[in-house]
Amino acid sequence: MTTEAAAPPPPLLPARSPAPARRADPGRPSGSDFAALSRTVADAGLLRRRPLYYTVRFALVGASAGACAAGVVALGDSWAQLLLAVPLAVVFGQIALLAHDLAHKQVFSTRGPSEFWGLIVANLFLGMSYGWWMNKHNRHHANPNHEEKDPDVAPDILVWSKRQARVARGIPRFIGKHQSRLFFPLLTLEGWNLSVNSIRALGRPTTKRPVLEGTLLAAHFAVYFGGIFAALPAGKAIALIVLHQALFGVYLGCVFAPNHKGMAMLTNEDDLDFLRRQVLTSRNVKGGPFVDVLMGGLNYQIEHHLFPSMPTPALRKAQLLTERHCAGLGIPYHQTGLLASHREALRHMRAVGEPLREDA
Repeated sequence: MTTEAAAPPPPLLPARSPAPARRADPGRPSGSDFAALSRTVADAGLLRRRPLYYTVRFALVGASAGACAAGVVALGDSWAQLLLAVPLAVVFGQIALLAHDLAHKQVFSTRGPSEFWGLIVANLFLGMSYGWWMNKHNRHHANPNHEEKDPDVAPDILVWSKRQARVARGIPRFIGKHQSRLFFPLLTLEGWNLSVNSIRALGRPTTKRPVLEGTLLAAHFAVYFGGIFAALPAGKAIALIVLHQALFGVYLGCVFAPNHKGMAMLTNEDDLDFLRRQVLTSRNVKGGPFVDVLMGGLNYQIEHHLFPSMPTPALRKAQLLTERHCAGLGIPYHQTGLLASHREALRHMRAVGEPLREDA
């Protein structure tokens, strides 16, 4: 039951239906439908680690980062440096995707090396707290699009349901009225937002290694800011940093926003089993190898949520098995094109902001 790009999004959108159309059957053993799919996926060998793939991927991202650094030095005192903001943003986005895969144990099967390299890649190379992000992302995976439990849909700045809009105050109430128009401009701040939240997290009890994480973050910012200011006059350095961070934020937002925005929103009243909770709140993005690389495999969001530790190159085959399994159970399975996914997300954001515009 694949949804074509031109088709409207499936039911279950909170703007049109406040509750999911399908709930778990109390008479069916919890998780049994997922267990059958899990056995099929495991028997196909799709959960095996892919060391060669990740070795090549890490090497390519590292080489690209080195090439960008060499470009900054080679161009010297020139406004042409601003052109490097584009590849730098892509490199930072790819580093973030590698940190994501490490956090999910897609690269290593054990916790030790996953955490070690996660700290190196996230804190040192990207400037983002691995511990803070892990805590936040784990809660998202456990309860995707849950209004009370998923931190990714908390009404901190934007609102994600009409229920949130009706009780919004302060910044969310002000921005929520026109959030579909402001979404992409706000993404230009996402890179800074990651850094600010990472630094704030160092003082919280949930951060297990604040000294280590803080040291790695300090080393990142020293190299990042120090290197750029050493190579460029202050004006050009600031311009490059601002443009780079803005493009990085937009890229990162464009990778993550299509995955859940505009899909089913859940509350404590909803009783869905694991399979339906993950499938109904997630959207896949079609587009072939280019989109696979651009989104780091997160375009197979449904399969990623069902099998978080599955290595990226296995997701494409898992998609076929999952779609077929959902079709047999009558579970709506939604995938669409990249541009269509953004249209659906923005249409949802505009719809849920309607109560705020009515009160204006």
